[in-house]
Amino acid sequence: MFLLLKTGSSIKDLACHYGDFEDWMIRFMSVMRQMVKVVDVQKQALPESVDFDGILVTGAHEMVTDRHRWSEDTAAYLKKAVEAETPVFGVCYGHQLLAHALGGVVGNHPKGPEIGTVEVALTDDAKNDPVFKKMPKKFMAHVTHTQSVLDLPDGAVVLASNSYEPVEAFRIGKCAWGVQFHPEYDTIISREYALFQKEKLKDMDRVLSSIQDTPEANTMLERFVDYCTE
Repeated sequence: MFLLLKTGSSIKDLACHYGDFEDWMIRFMSVMRQMVKVVDVQKQALPESVDFDGILVTGAHEMVTDRHRWSEDTAAYLKKAVEAETPVFGVCYGHQLLAHALGGVVGNHPKGPEIGTVEVALTDDAKNDPVFKKMPKKFMAHVTHTQSVLDLPDGAVVLASNSYEPVEAFRIGKCAWGVQFHPEYDTIISREYALFQKEKLKDMDRVLSSIQDTPEANTMLERFVDYCTE
């Protein structure tokens, strides 16, 4: 059984017609929905145990630096999971929250938001990583974030980056990963998020024209599931 921690909800109209964060992640996990326990951490209590095949954490519109009670409680839960060596995979907010939980620093990116579809490059440390090692050296990924991991926790290794974001992915410990990009997005979702944030963008036409399929990035969730079930 996998645990999916839902830390927020998508744009209302998009969620109504196209599903919400948990639906998108489960689709690309390539597992039956019955294999995933979804907990909305803003509304529901966290499980007492971290004994799951793997734990995944969604994105959110909130900011880690807001220090909401539900967010801090989830951070403590993730720390417990990492210490127990339960596999963890955080996406965007989940990526930042994982870093924060383990002593890293999260804050506004000095260059402003990263939105659209961007190229991501693996680092040398990704060559032997059990989740990233079979990924191509460079691949395209959907992104939308204002905050980033500014300082990694002690012992964390960077697995992917680009010219804007030095920490597009990291691993800490034996089996905990964070990705700043969105492996659960497709072009419809990415376009809707760009339009939703048009007031943040000085070059909307460029961002919209950048949006394209991201077949390699979309395999990340299934790769994590495969790691957990090997």
